[in-house]
Amino acid sequence: MKTLPKFNDQNEEIAFWERHDVTDFFDTKSAKIARFGNLKKSTKTISLRLPEDMLEALKVKANALDIPYQSLIKMLLQKELSISS
Repeated sequence: MKTLPKFNDQNEEIAFWERHDVTDFFDTKSAKIARFGNLKKSTKTISLRLPEDMLEALKVKANALDIPYQSLIKMLLQKELSISS
């Protein structure tokens, strides 16, 4: 097995792996399957303008469901997106 070099930054490491094969540096026969339990998707903050009465209705409904109103908005959007697909 070859020795893996030290990288100064992520770009240097990316460039290295574009030119090299992982099997030259790691014994794939002894590799184990990695389990990544409950990984969450990356999120991005957005600004969304809603009429005040709509936002209040969302908060009331979310409170009745005992969930944060932002979670309710995500659930409603996901439901609509899955129906449309």
